[in-house]
Amino acid sequence: MTETAGGKTLDVAVFGAGRIGRIHAANLARQPSVRLKYVVDVNREAAAALAAQHGAQVADVDGAMGDASIGATVICSSTDTHADLILKSAAAKKHVFCEKPVDLAIERARECADAVTRAGVVCMIGFQRRFDPTFAAVKARIDAGEIGTPEMLVVTSRDPGAPPVEYIKHSGGIFKDMLIHDFDIFRWILDDEAATVHATGSCLTDPAIAEAGDIDSTAVTIRTKRGRLCQINTTRRAAYGYDQRFEVLGSEGMLQAGNVRPTEVVAWSKRAVAIDVPEAFFLERYRAAYADEIAHFFAAVTEGKPVRTTVADGLKALELAEAATQSWREGRIVQLG
Repeated sequence: MTETAGGKTLDVAVFGAGRIGRIHAANLARQPSVRLKYVVDVNREAAAALAAQHGAQVADVDGAMGDASIGATVICSSTDTHADLILKSAAAKKHVFCEKPVDLAIERARECADAVTRAGVVCMIGFQRRFDPTFAAVKARIDAGEIGTPEMLVVTSRDPGAPPVEYIKHSGGIFKDMLIHDFDIFRWILDDEAATVHATGSCLTDPAIAEAGDIDSTAVTIRTKRGRLCQINTTRRAAYGYDQRFEVLGSEGMLQAGNVRPTEVVAWSKRAVAIDVPEAFFLERYRAAYADEIAHFFAAVTEGKPVRTTVADGLKALELAEAATQSWREGRIVQLG
C-alpha cells in the first residue's frame, strides 16, 4: 500500500505483457485506489511499452517481489511461470490474481494452494467465464430455483482456430489448456463434483497437432457424485467464430446461455433470416467478463471478501483435466475419489 493525499492506494505488479497482460493492466488501471507500479516480462520491449502506457515502471521478478509497497501481483505470464510466481507472492505476503492454470502438475498446484493458505493471502484464479453476464445470469436463475433441480449440462466450446503448434507442444494438451475452463463451468453450474470422467478425441483440423501428441476435437462425459450428467464438446476450429454456449436441463425446465454477437441486428429477406456470427475470439467474447473479474479481485483484496474463483477451484479443474487426459489416452472411464 502507498499513502496518497486521497488515502491508501494498492500498488500492483503485473507479470506478463502479452495480450492478456495488456487486458488486465488496462482493467486494473480503471479500479479506484489501485495503481500499476511495475510490469515484468522477459521481453523488455513489451514490458516497457505496457509500462509507458500506464505510467508504470519496468522491473524484474526479484525487484517487484522485493518491494514492500506491492500489495498484489497479477500473473499473466506463461503457464510454466505461474507456480513459481504464486509461491514467491505468498512468501512475500502479496495477494495474487493468476491466470489459469495454476500449473500443469497437480502436486505443484497443491503446493501453491497450501502456500497461499498458510500465508493468509487472497489467491484468485482467472476463470473469467463465471463473470460473463449471460453465464452469471443463468447461474443466478438456477440458484433461484427457476428450473428446479439441475439434472443435465451440455457445454459447447469451440475456438475459431488452433494456436501455433509450438504453443500446443508446451500447453499441457487440450484438456489442460482449453477444456479447463469448461471443467470449471461444470463444477460451478451444477454445484457438484465428478465421480467419473470419460473423454475421447480426434485430430481433425491439423495433422501437425497429432504429431505434437495432442488432439483438436473432444467429447467428454462426466457423471457427478449425485448422478447428474454433463457432456462437453470442443474443437479447435469453428469456421463461423468463437462458439461458447451451454444449456442446463432441470426437473422443471431448461435454461440456455447463448453466444455473444457483435450486434443484435436481424436481417429478414425473401431468401433468409440472418444474424451476426459469434464474436471472433475470447478477447472480444469475454471483454465484460475480464473487466468484472479484475474488479471483483481488487474489491475482495480491499474489502476482505472471499473471491468467486479460488485456488481450490483451479486445483479441482486441473484434476478433471488430468482425469480427462488419462481417459483419452487409456481409452477408459476414469473414476475419481
